Amino acid sequence: MNRNIILFLICCLSVLSCNSPEARKPVKRTSGTFINKSVERNKKIYEIEKAFIMEMMQINPEYKYLASKSGFWYYYNKQDSLATQMPDMGDNVIFTYDIKKLNGDIVISQNEIGLQYYIVDQSNQELISGLRDGIKLMKEGETITFLFPSYKAFGYYGIEKKLGTNVPIQSTVTLKFINKKQKNY
Repeated sequence: MNRNIILFLICCLSVLSCNSPEARKPVKRTSGTFINKSVERNKKIYEIEKAFIMEMMQINPEYKYLASKSGFWYYYNKQDSLATQMPDMGDNVIFTYDIKKLNGDIVISQNEIGLQYYIVDQSNQELISGLRDGIKLMKEGETITFLFPSYKAFGYYGIEKKLGTNVPIQSTVTLKFINKKQKNY
């Protein structure tokens, strides 16, 4: 009889232990409100910055401002109408640039930054997204001043002890040299 009870218990335990594991439920549930609030806050910041940049462009009608597809504005300080080549992915470029507030106050000068060597769209160099996009609009020898909203510049992080958070900037860039990538056929 003890033997039958032991066999019965073993059978019961084996049947009960064959259940598939149940997924654990999350302890904390989020509704996505933080993300939604962040998106709305960033849209408001962009609209304020855009209005400020538009106002600045109206104050300075001597420049012919162009809008980029990437969400910033620019004008030519020096344009080369004869050059035809612009940098493509993988090209090595040499350029100089500065960082200024929109009112013209220098944040970082060209001398502090020095010559920059950059491989277009392949370098791990820490360039703001506005500069990465802007360089692709330039030809060798040209100088362009870009007006970047904060999301194309230093955004939420700013520059420690130099530039606050969510500050739009302007940057004057001179593209010195383009070394086209060799194509392997």
